[in-house]
Amino acid sequence: MTCRELSCRDGKAELQFICEDTGIGMSEEFQKHAFETFTQETSRSRSTYTGTGLGLAITKQLTELMGGTITLESKLGEGTKFTVDLTFDIDEDYAAAPADETKQSENSLNGVRILIAEDNDINMEIARFMLEKNGAVITEAWNGREAVEIFAASEPNSFDIILMDVMMPEMDGLTASREIRSLDRADAAKIPIFAMTANAFQEDIRQSRDAGMNEHFSKPLNERELLSAICGYVNNTNL
Repeated sequence: MTCRELSCRDGKAELQFICEDTGIGMSEEFQKHAFETFTQETSRSRSTYTGTGLGLAITKQLTELMGGTITLESKLGEGTKFTVDLTFDIDEDYAAAPADETKQSENSLNGVRILIAEDNDINMEIARFMLEKNGAVITEAWNGREAVEIFAASEPNSFDIILMDVMMPEMDGLTASREIRSLDRADAAKIPIFAMTANAFQEDIRQSRDAGMNEHFSKPLNERELLSAICGYVNNTNL
């Protein structure tokens, strides 16, 4: 992943983002349809990958709504290169945060013990990076059942927060939350559990609350909102 400034004039900056991999690549025929909705290339090498075929179409629409362009270059078996050009207004009123405020923010989760239940590798990596860089100590669970087992096997008060994906194999997040709340130990009833899900309708929020979850965060996670909520519960201001 690289980024460079193409131009900066008249209060605007044009930036170019290049995302390149050495993965399975795309055939020349598929590249003609790559940005169409519900389009996926079928090959035996992709059998372990899942998706809806909407990612590139949505990315192209968002890029164009921002007045930018996206192009791709790919060779089957060698990898793919995406190039995104976007123009941004320059914030003339920007002021960097004082050093002491930045340090305080970075250390706001220092030592906070968080159990993350998430079955998607990339989502887990993003959440872990987001929290660890702010000082949190992370334990991973890859489905709801594993999350329940890890919590049940831990010493009381070993975790401060649980982040629970809702849609997971083996056991979904709602069921896992109910299982944890039903455990015969004092911390099971009081530990804050946050739902993480792409579904943000009122009915989804109600279901997570009914399952014993304290907060409901939609994906992609907003780092500032998540860190603020965790700090609030750890410091008892949200309880």
